[in-house]
Amino acid sequence: MSLTKTTVVDQITVTENGIVLYREATRIMEDGNEISKQYHRSSLTPAQDLTGVPTNVVAICNTVWTAEVIAAYQAQLAAQAART
Repeated sequence: MSLTKTTVVDQITVTENGIVLYREATRIMEDGNEISKQYHRSSLTPAQDLTGVPTNVVAICNTVWTAEVIAAYQAQLAAQAART
């Protein structure tokens, strides 16, 4: 009997305001058969610190988070704060 545990990013989504959503699947395998699977979802906002984030997600963030996207996101936050 051989148990293995793997974690992979199996889904990445970018919203229209630049927020990056990703899902990690953790699979427990026994002799090549999946016996358990768990999901963990995370979100990242434009210009957020990417320390500890999986490299493929960092690559997407670095591509999507242009200066314009970051400025628009910060403007959106400022507008929301002004309304409250």
